[in-house]
Amino acid sequence: MNKFIIKPLQNEHCRQIQELILPIQQLEFNIPVTLEAQSDLFDIETYYHNTGGGFWGAFDENKLVGTIALIATGHQAGAIRKMFVKKEYRGRDYGIAQSLLEILFVYSKEHQIKDLYLGTVEVLRAAQRFYERNGFQPLLKSALPSYFPIMPVDTLFYHLHLNQVDYEHYR
Repeated sequence: MNKFIIKPLQNEHCRQIQELILPIQQLEFNIPVTLEAQSDLFDIETYYHNTGGGFWGAFDENKLVGTIALIATGHQAGAIRKMFVKKEYRGRDYGIAQSLLEILFVYSKEHQIKDLYLGTVEVLRAAQRFYERNGFQPLLKSALPSYFPIMPVDTLFYHLHLNQVDYEHYR
């Protein structure tokens, strides 16, 4: 198992974030999204930190290998975004995705966020299984709260009420 660290990301990391996420979206999974259509990737402080959310990255040495972000939407809720792990760092052997999600859970608890929502696409089947293993329930688009910021490419949606999460396990 490789040793990695997770830390909050700021605008100084935007280039690294873009270089991690874009190839996964466009080349690996053929998701029809451009960098220009993701203005949040140019100013993560405004889109994530300033909402009361956050943006975290997993590093192997100085190389960014995974990300997760949270938009605080108000209503004691948040939207998970930008959950990506570089292909060669995926899986339980590394545990990077799980560690990133656990950081987000702890942050959410500390900031009184009780409900998490996310959107994804059909082709990301492993991601869907990952979310379901972590207690997320599929949700119809029509059942999303009005304050959830829907991304145009997303077709599948999930919800987790954080009272169902054992936070002490993550401490």
